[in-house]
Amino acid sequence: MDLTKNLTLPELPYGYEALEPAISGEIMRLHHQKHHQAYVTNFNKALQQLTAAVADGDTSGVVMLQSALKFNGGGHINHSIFWKNLAPVSEGGGVPPKGRLGIAIDEQFGSLEALIQKMNTHGAALQGSGWVWLALDKESKRISVETTANQDPIVTKGPTLVALLSIDVWEHAYYLQYKNVRPDYLKNIWNVMNWNYASAVYDKECPN
Repeated sequence: MDLTKNLTLPELPYGYEALEPAISGEIMRLHHQKHHQAYVTNFNKALQQLTAAVADGDTSGVVMLQSALKFNGGGHINHSIFWKNLAPVSEGGGVPPKGRLGIAIDEQFGSLEALIQKMNTHGAALQGSGWVWLALDKESKRISVETTANQDPIVTKGPTLVALLSIDVWEHAYYLQYKNVRPDYLKNIWNVMNWNYASAVYDKECPN
């Protein structure tokens, strides 16, 4: 890793209001400009401190910075995927997956509806803050539903796992609109889910 290269906040591939009514423009703006930006800023700060600690041979300093790097780096990784997982209805958001991913979902979960129900159940049951994922194991070629706490990225559940879809279940992702009713947020986010992105990742990581 190049310790001299800072992270930058990625631009959204759509406008802040483009996902309404599923996700309000107010939430999207706050989520992207404030929360994601904070992860980027804090990771860069920790990275600079790490560079100095390494240069000084400060082993204790290096160890102390690991939690900040993991949390903020994970926050950047997870949100960068999350934005791509969403799309306005006018651009295909919510359109069910077709092709090989659609077949894999039917084979392994029975139906798309069964998969959505499983992900929603896992997301609603997740205590505190975290993420629910549709993941692909590159070795077994199987897909699975996973959850991670806080800002842990999917690779913390296994080095061969790749994210196809992610849903942020931190309160900042929905509270302004849905209050404490997380299940309503989980139900409505599927209306803007970008299955084209998930299918493209699946086809790339799991070729014929």
